[in-house]
Amino acid sequence: MDMTEQTPAAPDYAAIKSKQNAAWSSGDYKKIGVTLQITGEELAEAADVVPGSRILDVAAGNGNATMAFARRWCDVTSTDYVESLLDGGRERAKAEGLDVVFQVADAEALPFQDGEFDAVVSSFGVMFAPNQEQSAFELIRVCRSGGKIALANWTPAGFIGALFKTLGKHVPPPAGISSPARWGERDWVGETFQPHARVISIAMKTFNFRYPSPQHFVQFFRTFYGPVHKAFLAVGDKGHDALNDDMLATIEQFNIAEDGTMFVASEYAEIIIVKA
Repeated sequence: MDMTEQTPAAPDYAAIKSKQNAAWSSGDYKKIGVTLQITGEELAEAADVVPGSRILDVAAGNGNATMAFARRWCDVTSTDYVESLLDGGRERAKAEGLDVVFQVADAEALPFQDGEFDAVVSSFGVMFAPNQEQSAFELIRVCRSGGKIALANWTPAGFIGALFKTLGKHVPPPAGISSPARWGERDWVGETFQPHARVISIAMKTFNFRYPSPQHFVQFFRTFYGPVHKAFLAVGDKGHDALNDDMLATIEQFNIAEDGTMFVASEYAEIIIVKA
């Protein structure tokens, strides 16, 4: 071995999460989140838990899965490490008269006891935690034996997976960090959860992004979706047009609308794991 070679430094997860927190706190995610509500409802149906079940929603954002499980009379604790995102969930729960507990929590260090919940769920949330193995371990840890882990995760092959790659061309991710879309890969999910699972069920589904035009989508996400908002800030005026054009080109690859609007079916993995 060449003694001059150096082992790559481990990612600074604390610094990465601090930047992520700032990104998700920017824009106004709830305007994006509510458009995805149907996926939370479908996840709750797929999880097939009984009323009264103790549910933990991890990286809940403004609470799509939280609302879906609460509407089914579950005892839901909704968590995220961004307080402003939880505020959106609180507003929604209050408007519907739903009894939900909201708590700031880091997906990589959940402040709950082993086996405390009947089901642990996440809808396009925990997949963004930088330390993927640690956050997966936490989902497993706080779920009881025989309980379920229910996830909705974008896939690498789908539209959002392609959008991640496009953003990464202009604003490279931190060294040592894998794409969030890995949570939508069958192999990675199997390798990560199989040692702790009785059953793993993965269904590939699609969410339809319907917008007035591709440019409207870019502008909407640039304004309200934290990661895209921050990406445009990072590239500045000189990189603005290139990022805008690359996002439009990515949309064009998937857009099936022929009338100037945008209709993109984005693949995601709906995952139900029964813990051993």
